[in-house]
Order: sequence, then C-alpha cells, then structure tokens
Amino acid sequence: MDWNHNVTLKNRTLLLKFVENFSLDQLNTVPKGYRNTIFWNVAHTIVTQQLLVYGLSNTPLLVAPDLVKSYKKDSKTLHEATEDELTLIKTLLISTIEQTKKDYDKGVFKVYTPYTTSLNVTINNVEEAISFNTFHEGIHLGYILAMKNSL
Repeated sequence: MDWNHNVTLKNRTLLLKFVENFSLDQLNTVPKGYRNTIFWNVAHTIVTQQLLVYGLSNTPLLVAPDLVKSYKKDSKTLHEATEDELTLIKTLLISTIEQTKKDYDKGVFKVYTPYTTSLNVTINNVEEAISFNTFHEGIHLGYILAMKNSL
C-alpha cells in the first residue's frame, strides 16, 4: 500500500499546486464543454477517497458531511467556492492522505462493504479501495489538465 500512498501523495501535491497557482475566479470557472470547475474536481477527489476508504469501511470520515454533499459522485458545481473553502481544501488535500496511511498502518479498517463503481469495477476490501482511488484521482487530474487550457 506504500506505493499507492506515495502515488496519491504525488497526485495531491500536483492538485495543491493548481489550487495555489490559479486565482479563486479561475478555480470557480466552469470551462466551456465541462460541467464542473477545477475546484469541484479537486474537492471531489478528497470526498471520493473518504467515501471509498472510510465510508465503506464503516469508519468516521475525516471531512464534514456538507463537503460530502457538495462534492460526492453525481454532484455538480452549485456555488462558487470561497476563500475559506479554498483554505480548507488545501489542508485536506494532504492531511487526509497522511491520516489514511496512519489509519491503514494501525489496522483501523477492519470491515469493508463491497461496492461496484460506475466503471463496473467491484471493490471488495480497503486495499482495493485505495488502489481504485489512485486510478480515480488520475482521471480527475486529467480533467484538470484539460480544463486549465480552457480558462
């Protein structure tokens, strides 16, 4: 799991650079041809990781329920992110992955509810959830890389 942890941290570091290098207006822009903002995509990666790893392991999430509601699967950009939300997302990008590694190493994730993703991939345990999340975050990094050229 160390490999997935390291790749996810590298991806999150790239996402952090995007949120630090773009203005809040740019992060809140829905480029033509897209349905969400760069900010939504970044926040969505945090929420999805939490739901896949913690939620399906019946372990309390590290993020607030309102964040989950706003950025979970099938949600869309409904409001412009504020400076406070941006500050929170910057913190959560790294802290949630670091805490997940600690929790995994401590054996916190003892049960797992199998889940079939929209890609028809069934996740049966927390190790598969962590692996799938690495793939999922790569998809959203790709969206963001394409979106930045549309700003």
